[in-house]
Amino acid sequence: MKLLLRILLKPLSFIPALMMMYLIFCLSAQDGTTSSNLSYNVSYTAISFVDKALDLELTDKQISRSIRKIHYSVRKLAHFTEYFLLAVSVSFPLYVYGIRGIWLIIISGFLCVGFASLDELHQYFVRGRGCSVRDVMIDSFGSFLGILFVRISGYIGRKTIFEPLCRH
Repeated sequence: MKLLLRILLKPLSFIPALMMMYLIFCLSAQDGTTSSNLSYNVSYTAISFVDKALDLELTDKQISRSIRKIHYSVRKLAHFTEYFLLAVSVSFPLYVYGIRGIWLIIISGFLCVGFASLDELHQYFVRGRGCSVRDVMIDSFGSFLGILFVRISGYIGRKTIFEPLCRH
C-alpha cells in the first residue's frame, strides 16, 4: 500500500512546476500596457506601504517620482522571482526522484533556462512586448539561485533530519 501510494503521489510533485509555468505563460501573454500597469500597481503598493509604515506623508508628485524610480527594478525583480520559484518547483521533485549534485543543476537549469528562452520568444509575438536577452539572463540567475536553494536545503535536511533518524 505504501509503495502504491508513493508511485501515485511522486509524479504529482511536478504539479507546482507546471502551475508556475502556466502562471509565467499567462503573465507573458499580457499585452505591454496590461503588463506595465500590473507592475505599476505593484510599485504603487510598495511605495504606499513604505510611505505609511515610515509616516513619510509623501505628496502625489513624490509618490509618482518614486514609482518611476523603482518601476524598472520591480519588473526585473518579478522576472527573477518567477524563475527562482520555477527552479525550486522543478528542482525539488527531481531531488525527490534522486537526481542530485551536478545533474540536478544541469537538468533543472536546462529546463528553466530553456523555458525562459521560449517565454521571451513568446513575448516577441505579444502586442507591446518584446524579447530581451537581459530578461533571459535575469531569469537564469533567479533559476540558478533557486536550484542552489534546493541543493542547500536538501543537504541540510539530509544531515540534520534524515541522517540522525537512520542511525538506529
